[in-house]
Amino acid sequence: MDTTVSGVGVLDKAVRLLDALEGRPASLAELVALTDLPRPTAHRLACALEDHGLLRRDPDGRFALGLRLAALGRAAADGFDLAEAARPALESLVTETGESAQLYVREGDHRVCVLALESTHGLRTIVPLGARLPLDRGSGGSVLLGHTGERGWIESVGERVDGVASVSAPVADRNGLLLAAVSVSGPVARTTRSPGRRYGPAVVAAAMAVEAALAD
Repeated sequence: MDTTVSGVGVLDKAVRLLDALEGRPASLAELVALTDLPRPTAHRLACALEDHGLLRRDPDGRFALGLRLAALGRAAADGFDLAEAARPALESLVTETGESAQLYVREGDHRVCVLALESTHGLRTIVPLGARLPLDRGSGGSVLLGHTGERGWIESVGERVDGVASVSAPVADRNGLLLAAVSVSGPVARTTRSPGRRYGPAVVAAAMAVEAALAD
């Protein structure tokens, strides 16, 4: 596989390594299999990314995403006006529902979490800031695909992760253009298998509060 996205081959290969490690740590042999890069190239790039803090080694010696990526992700999200405008509404949503809340935007065929606030419960949903998730699984993805229900919210149960349910509502600009999805998610043991009944109105209210904040 010798495709290029940016026209800068070494950059594309480095990003291919980062993408391969998004799900879990991997050994060098696994990286070679996942990226189809030659072993010397994969090793050279992985070590260079490790030197820059973009990769690290786990206790088993496997390559994993580095902590510098988390810092860069926070910096990017902090500089994102939408996430900043949405924070008060999502904080209120977490307080009202007791569950974790997220804000997603669409990026190609994925949704990206640009704001994530966790529940205080020991058993809770954790979506890492900057996580790239599929559009075809989960209520947040459904909203970003334009499938908003008649009541203004969409629910999902176990679509992306077994035992987890979510409710999402759209955020639009003053012209009606879809910008993002506000979501609340938690274990089915608390949300039940009909989470929309419990959280739908609160999620819609949070989405409307984000829209109002953006209009100010």
